[in-house]
Amino acid sequence: MVRDDLATLEQVKEIGQIDLLASILPDRVGSVLSINNLREDLAVAFETADRWISILENLYFCFRLQSYGLPKLRAARKEKKLYMWDWSLCEDEAARFENLVASNLLKYCHQQEDWEGDSMELRFIRDAQKREIDFVVLRNKKPLFAVECKSGEQALSRNVAYFAARSHIPLFYQVHMGKRDYEVAEHRARVLPLTTFAKILAV
Repeated sequence: MVRDDLATLEQVKEIGQIDLLASILPDRVGSVLSINNLREDLAVAFETADRWISILENLYFCFRLQSYGLPKLRAARKEKKLYMWDWSLCEDEAARFENLVASNLLKYCHQQEDWEGDSMELRFIRDAQKREIDFVVLRNKKPLFAVECKSGEQALSRNVAYFAARSHIPLFYQVHMGKRDYEVAEHRARVLPLTTFAKILAV
């Protein structure tokens, strides 16, 4: 499908190499995407690798999320994380679960833009010490809630507690594949199953 769409919609000659790029991207899901590493793997220039990623984004093969810089916290603002439109391409269970959540959150953002007319953004939080929250949803430039993904039923992440104490994000969700559902009021957080979280989003 990638080959057919490339030949039809994009004027590129390096279809074989872009096909190779498409085959290795699922292994990068959920990680900060390094264009330098990709260009070394593909033996091409930085600008070429970045352009190929953009082509695959235009074909709705993958999408990238930008980091969100919290006030008073040092953040690597230029970093981006990669996800696939088809999350089933991810072989790693944890990455596949995170990509599934990303897809639902992106659908939620698009729904809110269509229904309410708000400007919605899906980003992630990562500070200079590499503490990270997987997602933050912004409405009209203001954080609405943040989401941390855990494939198993784990205690509330230390990163949630850290960023809750240093931000004005009103609500944190820690989403998992188990059954436990409880609140941690001191950190404005709720730990809950994905199925329950999906009902809250109503997507």
